[in-house]
Amino acid sequence: MPESDLELLERAAHEAGEIAMRYWRNDPRAWDKGEGAGPVSEADLAVNAHLEDMLLAARPHYGWLSEESTDDPSRLDAEHCFIIDPIDGTRAFLAGQEGFSHSLAIATGNRISAAVVHLPASGMTYAATAGGPAVLNGESLSPCEHDIAGARVLTSKPSLDPAFWRGRQPTIRREFRPSLAWRLCLVAEGRFNATLSTRAAWEWDIAAGSLIAERAGCIATDLSGRCISFNTARALADGLVIAPPRLHGQLLSALGPDHAARGPAPT
Repeated sequence: MPESDLELLERAAHEAGEIAMRYWRNDPRAWDKGEGAGPVSEADLAVNAHLEDMLLAARPHYGWLSEESTDDPSRLDAEHCFIIDPIDGTRAFLAGQEGFSHSLAIATGNRISAAVVHLPASGMTYAATAGGPAVLNGESLSPCEHDIAGARVLTSKPSLDPAFWRGRQPTIRREFRPSLAWRLCLVAEGRFNATLSTRAAWEWDIAAGSLIAERAGCIATDLSGRCISFNTARALADGLVIAPPRLHGQLLSALGPDHAARGPAPT
């Protein structure tokens, strides 16, 4: 039987993890990409090269969008497109921390149809398809609903700027994890109540995690409450709000309708 898209992504993610772990805590070469884009390492490029060769050999008619590849506009005409972050959380990876991931997704049209987020240092693999459950190492996920007051929200410090909030800023409990893809999965898993980004979010950071969160029972939108489209020309979402339904509505109401996302954060 032919390998499904999800099976292909899972196999690719584990192979990516094997490559990354050869560099992790082994002083890989790294440099800054410039223009505020953050660091990149030889491990990012090695993982990206392997994934591009492997995945496009298996699905040569699919488009390709990756943080570490030159963008090919022909992807916009493809029915299906890989959306890949070879190492999400490069700063954590270079610091020898476990909280980095490989984020692999397939967009069918402008929606994500298959997704995997793999954390090789922790042995965790999150996965989902558009028609199936969200799972962690094969076990189903479900989020944890909570009112906005006291909610545990994964977000960066700039999100607490009073300029983003209507009236009084809610008393959320801010926490942080280095990989944005993992943050979305942690909300899907119910370990945190929501994740929020008031910065624009690159598609490769959120494509896989957004489907995993949605299939677990969360709502995933941009800051204005709009459904996020993928494989777009900009490859950017206008911020991010991921939470179970009640909390998602409360966050959108508290944020107000008039705030545009700022530029994307470096990873």
